[in-house]
Formats: sequence, structure tokens, C-alpha cells
Amino acid sequence: MKIRAAKVIVTCPGRNLVTLKIETDQGVYGIGDATLNGREKAVVAYLEEHLIPALIGRDPQRIEDTWQYLYRGAYWRRGPVTMTAIAAVDMALWDIKAKLADMPLYQLLGGRSRDRVMVYGHATGTDIDSCLEEVEQHVRQGYQAVRVQCGIPGIASTYGVAKVPGQRYEPADSELPAEHVWSTEKYLNFVPRLFEAVRKQFGPDLHLLHDVHHRLTPIEAARLGKLVEPYHLFWLEDSVPAENQQAFQLIRQHTTTPLAVGEVFNSIHDCRELIQSQSIDYIRASLTHAGGITHMRRIADFAALFHVRTGFHGATDLSPVCMGAALHFDTWVPNFGIQEHMPHSEETYEVFPHAYRFDQGYFTPGETPGHGVDIDEKQAARYPYKPAYLPVNRLEDGTLWHW
Repeated sequence: MKIRAAKVIVTCPGRNLVTLKIETDQGVYGIGDATLNGREKAVVAYLEEHLIPALIGRDPQRIEDTWQYLYRGAYWRRGPVTMTAIAAVDMALWDIKAKLADMPLYQLLGGRSRDRVMVYGHATGTDIDSCLEEVEQHVRQGYQAVRVQCGIPGIASTYGVAKVPGQRYEPADSELPAEHVWSTEKYLNFVPRLFEAVRKQFGPDLHLLHDVHHRLTPIEAARLGKLVEPYHLFWLEDSVPAENQQAFQLIRQHTTTPLAVGEVFNSIHDCRELIQSQSIDYIRASLTHAGGITHMRRIADFAALFHVRTGFHGATDLSPVCMGAALHFDTWVPNFGIQEHMPHSEETYEVFPHAYRFDQGYFTPGETPGHGVDIDEKQAARYPYKPAYLPVNRLEDGTLWHW
């Protein structure tokens, strides 16, 4: 069996999504997610100009060898563009292999470690009252875990908060980067009040999560972790930029609030020190941005040695292809923690028919051979690419800050 052809499909049913489709000479094909939010076309070029020509004629069943070939052969290793492109190839090849075996992907990985996958939803609000209303909506839908983000008094626009109540927030919605204003002091003074109100209304059993989005210094993050300890968060996410992995050791010294990080990570080298020092509790790297199933297996197995669990990124800046593959991975991986879930638009689900299903706060990946997600190319062609950028952040004095 040989790889006969491969192509990249770019579509924008609400936001830009990039899909790699690999076809074999026996008529079996697989698809992988190649979406890198805000830099989609960089991955398209990497795939079309560098990887696809090297794939033609290769044996699609030699997944490990192909991964090593693409990773070691590049010389300029790692980085988001390279690892997203490799991940797309890897995901598509696992899809093909599971289809050839006539089994769902989780069976090929080693079978079930659990019957269902707990996911968390996103509740936002411009103020505490509207935020509580959204948490209530998620509880009624059956969610056992909810990420809570709220507008901050005195800050005009806050990441993670929908501009219109009841709608999804969409950070990548402008042709040039929007500029937001940030105040750490206002944020730190407000967040404990938010979680006090949530716990008062919903009690101790609902799992609560919060995303800082890299905006604090280590000692500020330590302060926040201590401030929210009475509300028993499931995790505090991305509290500081993680280029300095030792920063998390400082945070850990001052708080017992569980720490999660990694949605911007691309390889095991981004999180090796964090995991080995047990400075984090959850690793959030995604299959799409961290080298695919082959590489995430290495990260997850390494993390398990140090009691670190998975909590994969699952926002709508990843396509349903990634979500489908992630749910199979979640079903198998022994050290599973939780899976992020942001529902895609109906238009997106029309482009990507899928086997996975939601029920009362949990997902099952389905029993379709492969990862269970396909692409309708005619539907995809209805939604052409639209340039869209993520915003940037500035402090109140105009200093560019972490977003």
C-alpha cells in the first residue's frame, strides 16, 4: 500500500479550519486537523510545499517511521507550524490505519480505560449575574465541569467573554489584531468575588475551572492561587507564560490550587521540566499542535510517571477532526483528567460529519472505524478563507502585555 495523493482543504464555516486529506492507492483515506489559529496559511504552505511531496509513494502504515522522517528530517525542529503540519499527517495516518483494521481508533491505541469522557464547557458573562446565568445553563445541559470567565469592572474588553450575552466568544474576529487593555490589579481584586458567588449558588460539587491566559507574573499567580483556594478550583489555567518553566515552581510553593498549562506547547521539551518537577497537575497540549497522536502518547506516558493528567485543549480554534481524535485518545489514555469542549457552529458540523456524541457532561467517541470524523468537501467549498487575527493586550499605560 502506498500514499497516492494528499491535499489541503481550507474552509471557514464561522472560523478558519485547515484539513489534510491523505489518500492511498487502495482507496482508503484519512484526514487530520492542521489548523493553527491566526497563522493558518503558514501551515498550508508547509504542507503543500514541503511535506506532501515527501509523502507520495510512502507506506501509510509506517506511522512511527513517517513521524520520525518528518521531525528529524526537517533539521529546524519543533515550533507551532512544523508540529501542526506533522500532527495533521500523523492524525490522518492513524485514521487510515484504524480504518484498515476496521476498528475505532481507541481500540487500536489499546482499548478503553473508561466508559465516557468528562468535558468542561465555557460560561462567560459581562458581570457576575450574567455569568451565573450561563453557569446555570451549562448545569441544565448536564455539564459536571464549567470554565468560568467574567468581564472585569473597569476593563472594557476581557478575553474569554462573549461580546453578546448568550453567544460564543470569538477572539479571532478582525482582519487586523484588535488591541485590548489589561489591569492585573483590577483582575486580582475581582476574581475571588466571582468564584465566591459561583460556589454560593452552585455548591461544592460542580467542578470549576478558570483561564488566566498567561497574564500574570509568577508571584501574582501565586497570590491568585491562594485567593481562590477556598473555592476549590479544578484547575487554574495558564497563569503565567511558560517559556520560563521554573516559574511554576514558585507558584507551587505558595498555593495548593491545581495548575494546568500547555495549549500553546508543541513538544515534550516544552513541558518536560514542568512535569518532572511536578510543578503542574494537568498538561493541556493538543493533538493538533503537539505533533499528533504519536507524540502526545509520549507526553502522556511521561506525565503519568509524575501524577500529571491530561486536559487537552478543545476550543473552536481546532476542528472537529481534532476533537474526534482527542476523544479516542481520552478514552484510551490511563492518566486522563478532563477534556475541553466548545461546541462548533451548525455550519461546521455540516462540513465535518462525526461519530462522537455528548450526553450529560460526557462524550463518547463512537464506534466508527478510524477517528470517526469526515469532511464534506462540497460543504467546505461554500465557506472560503477569511483573514482573522487574535487580539493583542496592552496595560493601561500602553505597554504591550501578554495575551
